[in-house]
Amino acid sequence: MLYSYIVEKSIRQSFDHINNHRWDAAVKALAPHVHHRVSGAHALGGERHDKEALRRWFQRFGRVLPTLRLTVNHIWVKGWPWHTTVFAQWDGTATLLNGDTSYVNRGLHMFTLRWGRVYAIEEFFDSQAAARGLAAQGASGLEEAVAEQIVS
Repeated sequence: MLYSYIVEKSIRQSFDHINNHRWDAAVKALAPHVHHRVSGAHALGGERHDKEALRRWFQRFGRVLPTLRLTVNHIWVKGWPWHTTVFAQWDGTATLLNGDTSYVNRGLHMFTLRWGRVYAIEEFFDSQAAARGLAAQGASGLEEAVAEQIVS
């Protein structure tokens, strides 16, 4: 039980780092060859297979949706320190550059940890809502919101 509590606290802290654009802190617990996957044909989609590419992705994430706030609703931890699976369910809201305050998304992150290091992150959310939000950001002049995916 104590192990699950520590992992949950760490995952919540990671979301706090993301919400506050602390990218160095966000990538600190990542394994060098982390696998990160986001579905969808948009600037935040694609797969990354290393820590540096994921750092660049986080930086882009902060630039293209600067007001996005992720609220973690539930975290489930399963496994032992040598192989842990974590699910984090969240709600996200943002105000877009055009003043639209209706951007809402809901999703689930699945993390794979080994001895406290994150080896894989898979994100499941409404990729069409994300694509629409990014298109609106692009139409407001933020070209990176409609750029090619960061992949590695």
